[in-house]
Amino acid sequence: MTETYYAGVYWPGRPEPLEAYARRAESLFQRWASADPGLASWCEQGPSRATALNSRFSPDARSLHHLFTKKKYQLGGGEISFAAWNGSDDDSSVVNFSCGSDAVDLCVWTPAARALLSEQRASQVLGAMALAWDPEWGVVISDEHRDAVSETGDVGTFIGWMTYFSHRRGQLPPLPDPVRVEPVEDKGTLVILGSERFTLANPKHVALAEEVRNQLSRAGLLETVGAVP
Repeated sequence: MTETYYAGVYWPGRPEPLEAYARRAESLFQRWASADPGLASWCEQGPSRATALNSRFSPDARSLHHLFTKKKYQLGGGEISFAAWNGSDDDSSVVNFSCGSDAVDLCVWTPAARALLSEQRASQVLGAMALAWDPEWGVVISDEHRDAVSETGDVGTFIGWMTYFSHRRGQLPPLPDPVRVEPVEDKGTLVILGSERFTLANPKHVALAEEVRNQLSRAGLLETVGAVP
């Protein structure tokens, strides 16, 4: 089985001025660039590779605010939806975020190749997303793993190879080895199942994930995003 992975963070709809979204996006892109050269350059997504490569932008707050004012990114009522590609053939990845909804806001990063997703890169990507967007919950997981453990895919109700919990979700219980728990500054905590990339093909990975999921569920940490007061 070839598993396809993504990193995503999610939070209850939080309408903010466009300037705030631009500052948050700038923070994200700056953190990524300082951690990973492959995430330092970005293009607006387009109908073709050539079109996208001709739409490179500077990921600073002023430029991002200008982009967010474009009609194609405006969904009405102050909500925006934006997507960008890093313009690389060998290290291709896409980020998209939707902000200002009346339901759940999100930011999702998708690498094109499984081999590009190391533990260090995945934790840096997810940590930067958490610091920039201040989400309630986040995850690094494969689509296949998500579908195997969640019939609905409701964000906040399952765990992945790495799972982020805002402090607003509550206190984490003690977790078994080899699980690591890492602080994300003063925002929340990253739970990492192991240094080896999680795969459904490994029964030990699956058993550990189920054990950890049960403990987190009993602690009341696995609730649909937006349901936590």
